[in-house]
Amino acid sequence: MDIVEIAHHDDPRLDDYRSLTDTALRAVSEPAGGLYIAESAKVIERAIHAGHTPRSVMVQRRWLDGIRALLAEADVPVYVVPDEVAEAVTGYAVHRGALASMHRPALPSVADLLAGAGSAGRSRIAVLEGVADHTNIGALFRSAAALGVDAVIVTPDCADPLYRRSVRVSMGTVFQVPWTRAREWPSGIGELKEAGYVVAGMTLGEGAITLDDLVVEGPARLALVFGSEGYGITPATDELLDRRVTIPMAGGVDSLNVAAASAVAFYATGDRRA
Repeated sequence: MDIVEIAHHDDPRLDDYRSLTDTALRAVSEPAGGLYIAESAKVIERAIHAGHTPRSVMVQRRWLDGIRALLAEADVPVYVVPDEVAEAVTGYAVHRGALASMHRPALPSVADLLAGAGSAGRSRIAVLEGVADHTNIGALFRSAAALGVDAVIVTPDCADPLYRRSVRVSMGTVFQVPWTRAREWPSGIGELKEAGYVVAGMTLGEGAITLDDLVVEGPARLALVFGSEGYGITPATDELLDRRVTIPMAGGVDSLNVAAASAVAFYATGDRRA
């Protein structure tokens, strides 16, 4: 670990952290594949344990001891900066002390992801279609990890699970749940069906069964599709679903936020037998 003191916000060694948007991070040509930012020692630790490689770390001095213990054997530059430099570089108050610029890992194919999902012929996966809010993405991954979902697939127009806010809200569980991005959608539903999955979309549309009905049916391989915050599942996807599923509402409420709905669906469809 190479500890480097940096006193000025315009130091080029801090460019990875300089108010870069998610799109900019993905477009960084060196290293190939782009970068993502992990925030806080806990999240950085989970990323490393998942096999991800840090490019560098920027840390405020009072958090250095924790990072020193985490990266003691790593050949990684650690840039120690005053609080005001961290804020000037990132554009926000860095309350969690440490940011790591991480090499973005290569994602598996959908086929490889499905091959490793589940055991004894049973599998549950989540599909996120066009979910745009990074907080919702992070919360959904946290629920998926906590409630035993085997894998997550995000569609081409879905927000990035490795965006800083998504990673932070997930508490690093985005590194725990296997996931990938589908190249084709909604035609990719065919690949799920060929792998034996019942594809069930969470929707308010006509012909929907209740979540309880789906639980009673109990498909061994289940893909739960969650649509965007504004419009839900697209009509093109809706046409290809095996089941349309709704969570009955009370109190004049028509639906739940996608993160809340996913937690309910994951809990209801999970195997909770002792």
